[in-house]
Formats: sequence, C-alpha cells, structure tokens
Amino acid sequence: MGESRLVGPVRIVGVGLLGTSIGLGLRGRKIETILADASPTNLRIAIDYGAGRAAKDGDLPQLIVVCVPPDVTAEIVARELEAYPGAIVTDVASVKLAPLAELRERGADISRYIGSHPLAGREKGGPLSGRADLFIGRPWVVAAHDAISYQQAGAIDDLILDLGAILVEMTPEEHDLGVALVSHVPQVISTLMARRLTGAAHSSLNLAGQGLRDVTRVAASDPDLWVQILGANAGPVRDVLLAYRDDLDRFIDALEDPAVPGSQRKVAEELAGGNAGVARLPGKHGQDRRFSSMVVMVNDQPGQIARLLNDIGELGVNLEDLRLEHSPGAQIGLAEISVLPEAVICLTEELATRGWRIAG
Repeated sequence: MGESRLVGPVRIVGVGLLGTSIGLGLRGRKIETILADASPTNLRIAIDYGAGRAAKDGDLPQLIVVCVPPDVTAEIVARELEAYPGAIVTDVASVKLAPLAELRERGADISRYIGSHPLAGREKGGPLSGRADLFIGRPWVVAAHDAISYQQAGAIDDLILDLGAILVEMTPEEHDLGVALVSHVPQVISTLMARRLTGAAHSSLNLAGQGLRDVTRVAASDPDLWVQILGANAGPVRDVLLAYRDDLDRFIDALEDPAVPGSQRKVAEELAGGNAGVARLPGKHGQDRRFSSMVVMVNDQPGQIARLLNDIGELGVNLEDLRLEHSPGAQIGLAEISVLPEAVICLTEELATRGWRIAG
C-alpha cells in the first residue's frame, strides 16, 4: 500500500453501506475519519466497526463526503458547506443533476462542491454491510461543473484513488443518462421479473437455475431507497423503459403465431441483438477480451472449492471469474469457471485426470 494522497481529516455524513465502507477504507490508510449520522445506533455500530470516530466541536475536515438518501442530499450538502467553510464537499448519491440544481436554487457555495458516484454496492445496506475493499477496481464518477476548479476538486480525486477505485469524469447530464441505462432500468426490470414469481407454483420455482437468480439478484434491494433514486432520475429512466417496451412489443408480436412466415426470424434478430449488446460490456479490468466458460461438478463437502481452485492454480491457469450453482435435489454444486479460450482444452483434460467431472 503506497502513501496516501489525502491528508484528512475526512468527515463522512451518513454511515450506511457506502459511508461505512469509505470510513473503513480510509482508516486502513491511517487517515483520520470523522463520522456523523442521524441514527445514533448506526453511528455507534460504524464506530465500533472501526470506520472512524464521532464528530466533535472544533473539527476541521479537509473533505466532507455526504452519504445520505437522494431526497435529502442537497439539503445536507448545503448544511455542510455552511458549517465547514474550509472544506470541499462531495456526495455519493446515484443521481447528479438534481442535487446540483437544488444547491444552485438554495444559493449554496458550489465552488466547494462537486458531486460524485461510486458504482459499487451490495444488495444489503447499513453499517454492518460495510467493507474496506468495496470500491477497489470499481468506477467512481466525478460529475464536474463550471463553478469549481480542478485544483479545488483535487481532494475528491485523491479520495477515489486512495480507495482503489477508477476515476471517471463525466458531466452530471452524461452521468444520469448513463446510470439510467446500466443501473436504474436494470433494477426496474429485475424487480418486475421477480414480481412474476410471487404467484408462481412451487413446482415451477423448484426449476429455477442460475439464470433466474442472476436476473432477479438486485430485486432484493431496498424499495424505499429505489423510490427516491427512480424519482430523482425519472426522465432518463422513462425514456429507456419506453424503448424497452417497444422491444417487448416486437418480441410479443413475433411470438403471437410462431408459424407465420418471418416470425422466427424476428425472434432470432432480437436474440442476436442481445448477444451484440452483451459483447459491448467491458470485461475484466475494463478490457474487451472475452473468456470461455467450463462447468465443473463439485461435491457438496467442505474443502472442495478450495481444492478445485488450488488445482487450477497448480496447472498455471489464471481464473478470470467463478460462479456457483447448486443442483436441486443432489449433493453436488456446479462451478462455472471462466478462463482464456486457449486454456480450456488443456485445463479440461488436466482436471479430468485429477478426478474432476466436467459437465457437458
């Protein structure tokens, strides 16, 4: 771990998942961290967890990070700007245009404010979910505006780099359009798919595999938070959903009578379009390089995953990704591992000689 860029202290307002994780990451770099939260219980938990100390009179933070729900972000940022005139203030809300516009309306000193947004999180919130490594390798957007200089905003860049995140510069408008597509609409689609399960027969749910779990994973997110996020970014989200509705209508029309000439071609074109979209997603470390997958059957016994990973390492193959799926009604699991395409044949043969069963 190199020398920290930030000097500190850093004041964190709101010690949920993101606030606590920021505190833990900074404390790991020996940066003084000051915590504040409207909930005394959450504050006590975050302090006990090691994310920082309680605020006190006379604190003079270098940087303030506001980690509160979107509907009160601008209010808290304005309060912090007024209370600490020597500090730079940022927030981590998942929308950037609305807080900036409200701060301008309030007449706040936005020459010391710039919004940011780490694209990192978990389905569960609260200080107990905090992790010091939450931001490592994750994009963290800085949404610049013309009222703050690059030099003044330098502390926010230092924060991002100290936490191991990847700094991404965007305008507030670009950010809100981007997250509508890659974060907010996927939440809506995941939620609506999960709603289909509420009335499903248990016999159908017992057939669920990893695909359904992947699609519905984020449906377990906090509804109260997402009501605020979607409301604050309603315009861009609605635009993407309208286009998505057009896609659904085309698919539905094509399936109305699959025997009609051209129907199967239309379905194939929609599926191929999905393939093309997935291919545009950045891979490991933001690279475009694609990996090949293979599925290894793993007995449901202690130490089996560790043995598999150790064998892969001994064979000199770098594991690019790993997913686990349980086989219903059987004492085995399926480990889907991703490796470079040129390693698949050799790895398959070598694992088989070590007693591993390769599915398919």
